[in-house]
Amino acid sequence: MLYSKLFGKTVREAPSEAAMASYKLLYQAGYIRESTAGRYFFLPLGMKVQQKIIKIVKEEMDQAGGQEMVAPVLHPLELWKETNRTNTAGFELMRITDRRGAEFALGGTAEEMFVDIIRKFQISYKELPINIYQFSSKFRDEMRARGGLLRVREFIMKDAYSFDINADEFKKEYENMRQTYTRIFKRLGLDTVVVESDGGYIGGEYCHEFVVDSPIGETNYLTIDDGSYNAHEDVAIFKHKNVNIEDKEKTFKITSQPEWVKTMEDNKKHYKLDASHFLKNVVYRNRVTKEIIIAVIRGDLDVNKTKLENTLKATGQLEAATEEDLEKIGTKRGYVHSWGHKGAKYIGDNSLTSVKNFIGGQKEDATDSINVNYGRDFTCELLADIALAKEGDQTKDGKKLVMKKGIEVGNIFQLGYHYTKLMKDAVFTDSDGAEKPFYMGCYGIGIGRTMATIVEKYHDERGIAWPKVVAPYQVHLIALGKDEASYQKAYSIYQRLTTNDKIEVLYDDRRNVSPGAKFADCDLIGCPVRLVISPKTGEKIEYKERSAKDIRLITMEELISLL
Repeated sequence: MLYSKLFGKTVREAPSEAAMASYKLLYQAGYIRESTAGRYFFLPLGMKVQQKIIKIVKEEMDQAGGQEMVAPVLHPLELWKETNRTNTAGFELMRITDRRGAEFALGGTAEEMFVDIIRKFQISYKELPINIYQFSSKFRDEMRARGGLLRVREFIMKDAYSFDINADEFKKEYENMRQTYTRIFKRLGLDTVVVESDGGYIGGEYCHEFVVDSPIGETNYLTIDDGSYNAHEDVAIFKHKNVNIEDKEKTFKITSQPEWVKTMEDNKKHYKLDASHFLKNVVYRNRVTKEIIIAVIRGDLDVNKTKLENTLKATGQLEAATEEDLEKIGTKRGYVHSWGHKGAKYIGDNSLTSVKNFIGGQKEDATDSINVNYGRDFTCELLADIALAKEGDQTKDGKKLVMKKGIEVGNIFQLGYHYTKLMKDAVFTDSDGAEKPFYMGCYGIGIGRTMATIVEKYHDERGIAWPKVVAPYQVHLIALGKDEASYQKAYSIYQRLTTNDKIEVLYDDRRNVSPGAKFADCDLIGCPVRLVISPKTGEKIEYKERSAKDIRLITMEELISLL
């Protein structure tokens, strides 16, 4: 490719809102441009990288037994209604209506579509497992699109769906996909941590994210020193410490309290006790059922909304209660009681049994309750693990949890019968002749997000430094000087490499551009090898690898051998 003809040149300035290195560099180097918030053009350089990522993913998926197909982007909304995901998908689900009044969901994920196609065939147990996948556009109405390609509203995903006989057989395919994903990311130059996570509105009982450690990542996960436990903060399990469980229970009292005592910090100051001795209430509203949920927890802990939603089987349905919601149950912010509000459902954290003689729970202007004990003075409808784990907590076997951040580049989900029992006729014929529902899994990789993650890992102060397997071109060839001979020699090298040896070359053939500007563009674009032809190189070629300091003069034959 002649750089003078390339559509999408480098620029020196990045968008003012570009905070992450990948966004800045992909923009400046001419790989992407924003259309509207969260939607991007992939320019020719960006397309070449994207296609190389897809090629590696496809090779590994095919090797693992996957079969590529493609589903329509518009999903008939009745399919999503079959599985009730019109409610659980929340604000991310995008809908449209055609001129005939038919309703569709813009596919954010395609479980229903793939179940719909599989049930159109009469499948025998002898044909299972089946793993079918696609590369297709996905749409999610993200509240805040940011970070360039890391959080977008439209993107290319590789999503795969497996259909199996039962849970035991499925585990083999799940492990197959786990190993396949590890190989894919390793080939792309990314070391991933496999992290237990929450399935969200995808459904199922367990899933794992593939996370690349990065300080700019939005995935917070907890691990231990030997790396044998890795869990997203949404699902991480930890051991609640017993605060004073050996103390004797004291008599419940309503006690006077200064009116300035309103917050947890005020309580700690007034009573001169740690936050673990106090009750804390967090109020949610179920946007589907309109139910008010009061989560009661020990004062030093925070409520994990994901765990609470899973406890209530209300995935994606809880949101913070408003002042109006609190009025409906007869209270206001700062005065929520740990029991007694009519019309509210009380869910307690397991930590409520770890403290004797709690303070709080019946806050009024000048009074509150003390010596409150769970089971004696109040109970919740349900006790469960609804607490958010944090750094410094301990696992059940006493190992210290450490918080890390990373970028999620892929995920694998056990779906079980979640979809196939909700969608009619999603069955296969078993060996005994009976019809049984498929046991499912699904597996996703965000292509653009993976591209951005590679840049986050492979860049320096001068620009991108692509791994060879995904670089848009292997070689960035530069001609320097005012004499025509350098340009003629460079062009002959360009022709030989691209036509005879099938090597991808980006040739900067611009005449009226300074050497400094050409070198800066070369480093910014980030191809693995830089070649320079100038009057100083004579009959040889200047050779430099992108991330190396050494520059060598080599012959054409040596160049061919190196490349």
